[in-house]
Amino acid sequence: MRSLSDAKSESDLNSVKGIFFGKKGTLSEIMKGLSGLPIEERKQVGAAANAARQTLEAAFDARLAEFRERERKTRDAAGLIDVTLPGRLPAAGHRHPISRTMADIVSIFNRLGFSTRLGPEIEKDYYNFEALNFPADHPAREMQDTFFMDGPSSDLLLRTHTSPIQIRTMESSRPPVRVVAPGAVYRCDSDITHSPMFHQVEGFAVDQNVTFSDVKGLLTEFCSMMFGERKPLRFRPSFFPFTEPSAEVDIECVICGGKGCRVCKGSGWLEILGCGMIDPAVFGFVDYDPDLYTGFAFGMGVERIAMLRHGIGDIRLFFENDLRFLSRF
Repeated sequence: MRSLSDAKSESDLNSVKGIFFGKKGTLSEIMKGLSGLPIEERKQVGAAANAARQTLEAAFDARLAEFRERERKTRDAAGLIDVTLPGRLPAAGHRHPISRTMADIVSIFNRLGFSTRLGPEIEKDYYNFEALNFPADHPAREMQDTFFMDGPSSDLLLRTHTSPIQIRTMESSRPPVRVVAPGAVYRCDSDITHSPMFHQVEGFAVDQNVTFSDVKGLLTEFCSMMFGERKPLRFRPSFFPFTEPSAEVDIECVICGGKGCRVCKGSGWLEILGCGMIDPAVFGFVDYDPDLYTGFAFGMGVERIAMLRHGIGDIRLFFENDLRFLSRF
């Protein structure tokens, strides 16, 4: 047993164990010699050998437990691992607040009977401007507002709104149509409420006997579903080249509660979308009969909706990728 107590490691312990339990070990040799002993002596020696085996095995197991406990304490002291602690799961990713807000907007209009259409982000001037009744000298066509692919004379540009999908859809579909078109858009604009790249949801409907009351009722219902029924809402007359009459829809500023702040520029209101009746001139580009059909269109910035929903005062927070900010969502 002295060899057992002299062992300094698990490897030493296994070497000592071989002396007793190996094929040529002490106990193995004793068991082999039992066959040559008288029957009574064989029983006595066999019983003693089994008792010795059990005693040695218990001693080896106890010594092995000592070594392993010592190793565990060494690892713990070095801070390597504590098997009693719960496991550490990898951090799980989540949808960006802009993606979530856009999905919520589209989901609301899907429930209100609108289908979803997508279109190219690199668009032709015809679909982005001309077919939407933008005159040739409209300021939006100028270089300071639009990212042209090869200068202002180029026919290709980064779309400034998702409204081109309206033209593409009407070219391939006959009324009635009810469509929402979400996606990224691009404009030369950057401050606390604007970004050069942002997201928009365009929507439109064309059928017989569509009136401005229809779009007003639709957008009032949308705002109730998105912000809650008690949120103040107002429609203001406005102008867009492809709608007439036109209006902008404002909601009470959630940053200041309507008292006035830098986000709402002291007015207490924030514009969230524009809308109006589709100009009959637009129908001329898609071969719709303006005497038979009428329609409305609307468009909203997703970032603006997200800012209102979550009380965020600076649009740039959405694009700085600060995990402290994004983890809130």
